[in-house]
Amino acid sequence: MIRSFLVLSLLGIHSSCKKSDKGKEEDGGTVVVPPPVDNGGNDDNGKVIECKSCKVISSAAELSALTLTAGDSVMMKKGDWNNQRLVFKGTGTAQKPIVLIAEKLGGVILKGASSIQIDGKYLEVNGLNFKNGDLSVSKLNIVDFTSSSANCSLTNTSIVDYNPADATVDYRWISVNGTNNRVDHCYVKGKKHQGATVVIWGSNANSGILSHRIDHNFFGERIDLGNNGGETIRVGTSDYYLKESNVTVEDNVFYKCSGETEIISNKMSKNIIRNNLIFESRGTLCLRHGNGTEVYGNYIIGNNVSTTGGIRIVGENHLVYNNYIQGVATTGQTCAISILDGVPNSEPSGYFQVKNVKIVGNSIVNCSQGFDIGAGKGGNNRTVPPADCTIANNLVQKKSTTTTLLTFTDAPSNFTYAGNLASAGLSLPVGLTGFTLADLKLATNSFNIYEPQTGSPVLNAFQGTFPFFTSADVGANKLDDQHKALLKAQGIGPDWVQGLGDVLIIKAQ
Repeated sequence: MIRSFLVLSLLGIHSSCKKSDKGKEEDGGTVVVPPPVDNGGNDDNGKVIECKSCKVISSAAELSALTLTAGDSVMMKKGDWNNQRLVFKGTGTAQKPIVLIAEKLGGVILKGASSIQIDGKYLEVNGLNFKNGDLSVSKLNIVDFTSSSANCSLTNTSIVDYNPADATVDYRWISVNGTNNRVDHCYVKGKKHQGATVVIWGSNANSGILSHRIDHNFFGERIDLGNNGGETIRVGTSDYYLKESNVTVEDNVFYKCSGETEIISNKMSKNIIRNNLIFESRGTLCLRHGNGTEVYGNYIIGNNVSTTGGIRIVGENHLVYNNYIQGVATTGQTCAISILDGVPNSEPSGYFQVKNVKIVGNSIVNCSQGFDIGAGKGGNNRTVPPADCTIANNLVQKKSTTTTLLTFTDAPSNFTYAGNLASAGLSLPVGLTGFTLADLKLATNSFNIYEPQTGSPVLNAFQGTFPFFTSADVGANKLDDQHKALLKAQGIGPDWVQGLGDVLIIKAQ
């Protein structure tokens, strides 16, 4: 997979420095000076790129006229690009990708009905700034990886307020087809119209294996759409729910992404959703279709905003572990962790029974409801309760007002509960074992994240053996350097946009 630091090396820029996946320049290189974040990617201070070997273009027509081969680099002249439909074609290699880069990072401003199609192998698009556009006439997607694309990437790019006047018009801001493509270190904000912000499309090719990676992006505000179809990221569709797509969604920030009930909507099998921050966002991280997806290392911070949700589970063989959920205010299907009822003999677009899901080592802090088992019973013909699941070594701390520890909306079959700890004063459902009530002795650290203190019953209390997660303590792991960076949005978003983490203020209760 192409890394954005590879572009600098290929162009002969900052040859003494490299950019890590955290988005930081190391080893003494020149740092790109970014503009303020609230201008949606102002180009005043972006780094000017020097490249004597680049093919320089000033329009989409000039790009289309080029015949590009492995190792070529194309530079887009800085300034406004109005109504430019870019088609970026070519076949690079892992060692010699073909690069399309802004002359000034953030300084190529695409407006009007501008869009880009990425159509080839080992292509990289770097440093573009889509701002205040409208594709309602063309009905194209803003960024479109074609079905024949492979090993391509969109990096270091901003898309802000690209909205039609009519909010019912449906187009995607980033549409990902093909295989092994990557969207990284981008800033995406302000989608107000119908359709998911980022869509990864399912496919029957290669047995459905897609292997895309969505990482280190900052997804800014998305207002409540008022109906279905407002996801920030959707992985697949119900038509391909049994396909093992091997998509990874990691190290992203979702800030006030409130388009609908699903923020990240997983609709295929065998994906990884890890180490993301979901902050003050309406809705849930939702395992909507498919089986065998791993969800771990995520931080969900609701800050007691009334519509914030947690993790919502449908399907089989998922692993949900080592997640930290704080201040989620909703109950029922969108509570901290909800395990839904299924539909008998469900169609692909329906709700399959939850089976053999393991929910281990999660921290649920100051939320209105910890768990809802059989959530949504009766709605959409859901009458099949969950079965054969494990809930172990989870921590539930009550909020100062009422917290419901666990609700049986429907009675599950063959559930295992072990090693869970919850605050003294909470009420256990009659007959429920595997939960111990105690003074958890938690306190906030400098990030306002709760951690066990000396003498806490959480410490060294982990029970059982789970091959996917090893820990000494009950609940999620203690905040580490990787997640400290995540909570401040360090190394996330484009190089030329600063201050993204300033809005991420966690409130202790």
